[in-house]
Amino acid sequence: MFNFFSKKSQYRENLFFTTDIHSHVVPGIDDGSPSVERSVELIKSMKSWGLEKLIVTPHVTQDTFENTPDTINPAYEALCDGLRAAGVDIDIDHSAEYRVDEMFVEQFDAGLVRRLHGDYLLVENSYIQEPYNLNQILFEISMKGYTPILAHPERYIYYYEKRNRYAELHSNGILFQVNLLSLAGYYGKEAKKVAEMLIEKNYVDFLGTDLHRRAHVEAIEKYLGTKDYQRHREILAGRILNDTLRTPSPK
Repeated sequence: MFNFFSKKSQYRENLFFTTDIHSHVVPGIDDGSPSVERSVELIKSMKSWGLEKLIVTPHVTQDTFENTPDTINPAYEALCDGLRAAGVDIDIDHSAEYRVDEMFVEQFDAGLVRRLHGDYLLVENSYIQEPYNLNQILFEISMKGYTPILAHPERYIYYYEKRNRYAELHSNGILFQVNLLSLAGYYGKEAKKVAEMLIEKNYVDFLGTDLHRRAHVEAIEKYLGTKDYQRHREILAGRILNDTLRTPSPK
């Protein structure tokens, strides 16, 4: 059977961290991997970059991916079974990427959200506009003992003309997770420019693959062979918090 993941890539380095906190490889429940088999192949690629721990994060989004523990847990277990059957040895856990919307508020109030690790919770904004009550929701998250991590802030174009908003959010204790794909230029020049600005401002707390599909694998592997990657690594190594999540999460 033809394996389209087997093509050799150009020379590249490994990642300078070993824990990924953002990917969409739980099969069949969001816009990421459609099957266990595809997920296993994606994870093999991730492991080849030096990743040793994955915290996988399917979307939880009102009206689009209305996932709950009842949909996430069986799909996650199927993924774990597939990895064992394929002999892929990697430390894996699951949480979710929670869109800040009414569904998130309901799940949060009902105690249905799953922490990323320790006190961390991965959240995202709409790509269209900032939630009108974002400050209030993030404050309530913090008051209940969670530390919110905002996924890919460099991709919210409504912040491009309001860059002081990044400073406001970060100074209020909101941590930032920037996508490797942004630094690779996958989403375009502006997202890369903003991601590098966040690095310059020392606002980048975590990096994530945000891996969905084979095209993302190819983009990241190409990036790992560039001088841009070497430059970003030199700045961020020892600064980002990814590998503090290697320890077991408190129950």
